[in-house]
Amino acid sequence: MATASLVPTSKIFSVSSKCSASIKARTGVVVASSQQQQQPRRRELLLKSAVAIPAILQLNEAPKSEAREVEVGSYLPPSPSDPSFVVFKAKPSDTPALRAGNVQPYQFVLPPNWKQLRIANILSGNYCQPKCAEPWIEVKFENEKQGKVQVVASPLIRLTNKPNATIEDIGEPEKVIASLGPFVTGNSYDSDELLKTSVEKIGDQTYYKYVLETPFALTGSHNLAKATAKGNTVVLFVVSATEKQWQSSQKTLEAILDSFQL
Repeated sequence: MATASLVPTSKIFSVSSKCSASIKARTGVVVASSQQQQQPRRRELLLKSAVAIPAILQLNEAPKSEAREVEVGSYLPPSPSDPSFVVFKAKPSDTPALRAGNVQPYQFVLPPNWKQLRIANILSGNYCQPKCAEPWIEVKFENEKQGKVQVVASPLIRLTNKPNATIEDIGEPEKVIASLGPFVTGNSYDSDELLKTSVEKIGDQTYYKYVLETPFALTGSHNLAKATAKGNTVVLFVVSATEKQWQSSQKTLEAILDSFQL
């Protein structure tokens, strides 16, 4: 005769409870593992979003340097001495060197239909202020029919070891242009390209002026330049033109050069 053994209900419930707890524990581990795997993905998505959003906004917002590429007559005041020109007066907000106090404010006139050009960051001196070892470009303006101008600044120590030297302390006009000539032409300088030099005094500031004919220059076949020194910087103002631009705008370009001063 078969016999049946009875198992106390307390043991059944005990086993059932243990199984349930085990299942819950395993489920919790799986969920936690799934959440841990999702966290890096979420971080990755958030990082991508953080990068993408500014990029999208920048597409709709013109860079500040490009925003200035409009005719200067729309935002610069007329010249008091000649209303056919406008006056550009450099301010600290215009360039890294002015903000750092490395260059003293300068000014010059321009025809109202010229435009300010963007300068690449590596050429602007932005990465090395206030102690740059090489020259940099401060500002640049252009008119396709007349020519272009730019202000180039060079550390004084590149030309002389004398602190706060004047342009006369550095040497004769020919010596100064021999050092700075490549920044006038955009490539190389040959002393045979120098047609004329002169010295100009405005207040306490002395300027060396140059007329160059540069057939192989990247900046143009005709270049005018004006150099002076103040503080720990030599400032070079360059006016450039092609043969065609020079033929039609020589007087205008000479007037622009003459107007430059610190």
